[in-house]
Amino acid sequence: MPKQFFTERDIEDMVARGQMSLVVNDDVVLTDLAFERANRLNFKLIQAHQKPPAAPVRPYMSEEALQKPSPTPAQQASAAGDEDLRERIRKAVKAKLGDQVDPNLLETIITRVLNNVGVN
Repeated sequence: MPKQFFTERDIEDMVARGQMSLVVNDDVVLTDLAFERANRLNFKLIQAHQKPPAAPVRPYMSEEALQKPSPTPAQQASAAGDEDLRERIRKAVKAKLGDQVDPNLLETIITRVLNNVGVN
């Protein structure tokens, strides 16, 4: 079945005819402006997921997926080792540059470098 596309003008026309709702499914596509106009005109969009038309569905970003499990003892030991590594880097930079480096900037740089090499 071909998709139906709706623009803001289509929404305005439906409201002018007295139609105040539209069922939005996989075969119905609304432009961003149509979505905004529907909200402004109190036009009801009936859909399974309340999301703007351009918003992707991200099942991996669900509440369950975002909950971090408790760290294992090995992860806790690794975190302690990471902090030791961070402290050694701080000391080496300060020995080389003294107080020329902003501490917040130094922390940001250390974090980025360690993330890039796979150490969190």
